[in-house]
Amino acid sequence: MTSSSTIPNTPLTLNSHTYVDLKPALPLKNYLSFSSSKRRPPCLFTVRASDSDFEAAVVAGNVPDAPPVPPTPAAPAGTPVVTSLPIQRRPRRNRRSATHRSAFQETTLSPANFVYPLFIHEGEEDTPIGAMPGCYRLGWRHGLIEEVAKARDVGVNSVVLFPKIPDALKTPTGDEAYNENGLVPRTIRLLKDKYPDLVIYTDVALDPYSSDGHDGIVREDGVIMNDETVHQLCKQAVAQARAGADVVSPSDMMDGRVGAMRAALDAEGFQHVSIMSYTAKYASSFYGPFREALDSNPRFGDKKTYQMNPANYREALTEMREDETEGADILLVKPGLPYLDIIRLLRDNSPLPIAAYQVSGEYSMIKAGGALKMIDEEKVMMESLLCLRRAGADIILTYFALQAARCLCGEKR
Repeated sequence: MTSSSTIPNTPLTLNSHTYVDLKPALPLKNYLSFSSSKRRPPCLFTVRASDSDFEAAVVAGNVPDAPPVPPTPAAPAGTPVVTSLPIQRRPRRNRRSATHRSAFQETTLSPANFVYPLFIHEGEEDTPIGAMPGCYRLGWRHGLIEEVAKARDVGVNSVVLFPKIPDALKTPTGDEAYNENGLVPRTIRLLKDKYPDLVIYTDVALDPYSSDGHDGIVREDGVIMNDETVHQLCKQAVAQARAGADVVSPSDMMDGRVGAMRAALDAEGFQHVSIMSYTAKYASSFYGPFREALDSNPRFGDKKTYQMNPANYREALTEMREDETEGADILLVKPGLPYLDIIRLLRDNSPLPIAAYQVSGEYSMIKAGGALKMIDEEKVMMESLLCLRRAGADIILTYFALQAARCLCGEKR
């Protein structure tokens, strides 16, 4: 007797007393129960068809049912009837669903791409910065530690420190910059003690320490002295490296400072400390909120004799080649979003990692637009960061680091 059903997906029902040698789906005791006084009626077994049964049924033309082909969606009334365009390539095909778009996305954004700029001061309290909503001058012993912990929780493990120096410690030559027990070296030691694997970038420039508010020593006729400033910067970089800095970042734009700094670090045994050079730092109007945060506005004049002219493009190649030759490990462009062409220029012409600084003015504009409900702050924030990555930046210095990382991790705070 055959035991197969005519339609494969219809279970075959057999009587357990009539057919022996059939194995039930569950143990026999689940189906049959016997007692000394009364025997229950026999139960039925369910035997499922094999793969070959299904195949045989399909070959025989007995195809199982499936949902029908969906209807073509209707166009709105009034849509013109046209002949399809005779085009072979339709790029929209690769954008038609979220899965397609995700699969073919060329640029990605991760918390690992962020370096978090943090302002520090000698006080205990965290002081809000009016021009930069959500940013604070952090107390170096407590507020800073808490902020770094929050960043690490969402995958941001790189920070860059910017100090607010008391006016009484500022001098024309910025000697406080290389005080090994100054605010920045103390902070580095504290952070490394608490978080040994934290990557610490430092700023190398005299403007926070200068009574003149410039990045270098100012001669009496207003000229920024180059080589004398480089001498001070080298001492500053060595002091930061000795405290435990991983990457020193000269932002001063003095000529020759990268090579001199590399030699000074190597001479003191800090061959392992990297240099991130502010290669293309423009004399930009986007820095205003930052200077309020550090109280580091120039006391006179501007910085156009050492920072780059915003009108210049090819000049960035000159700065790039000098920094490469002198031993820079990372090349930085500042500001970020208004200078995407410069980021791409450096990316296409250098094998070194490229950094972009999304500066305080960029941050504050997005914050202000969001507060006024003129833009969606979160979406614009994420788009701006993605654009910096697309242009060629490997890492981004951004005040949005914590907020953006939380978005990437799916947090809403």
